[in-house]
Amino acid sequence: MKTFIYSIFMIVAIVGCSSMDTGMDKKTVSNNQVKNDTIHIVNDSLEYEIIIIEPGFNSWLGTQPPRGYYSQSTMEISNGFKVTTYNIRSRNPIKYGNHLYPFAIDYNRRTDYGYEVNYLLYNYFLFFEQKYNQKLK
Repeated sequence: MKTFIYSIFMIVAIVGCSSMDTGMDKKTVSNNQVKNDTIHIVNDSLEYEIIIIEPGFNSWLGTQPPRGYYSQSTMEISNGFKVTTYNIRSRNPIKYGNHLYPFAIDYNRRTDYGYEVNYLLYNYFLFFEQKYNQKLK
C-alpha cells in the first residue's frame, strides 16, 4: 500500500525557512532539476527545499498559463490560504486521512521565496484540487 501511495502521491516540503524577507539577489534558485514527474528546487541562501513528486504534474503544468501570467503577490496570497488549509488537514488524519495529506508544509508568509517557488506551489495546489477533487479554501 505504501508503494502505491508514494507512486501516485505528492510530497511537498519546504524546509527550514529560517530567514525573513531577504534581498532580491539572494532569492535566486541555485538548483532546479526536473526529472520525469519530479520537480526539485533548492535555494541555499534561504535554506529551503521544495520537492513535488506527482505523476502527471509536469504535463499538466504545460497546459496552464505561463510564468508571468499571475503576479507573485497574487500567488503568495493564494498559497498562504491553501497551505493553512492543507496543514490543518494534515494534522487531522482521523477526519481527512493521511493518504492525501501526509506532511505539513512549512510556508512562512513573511518569507519571500521568489516567483518560481510560488508559481510551482500555486500550480501544484490547482493540480491537487482538480486531481483529488479537493477544495483548499
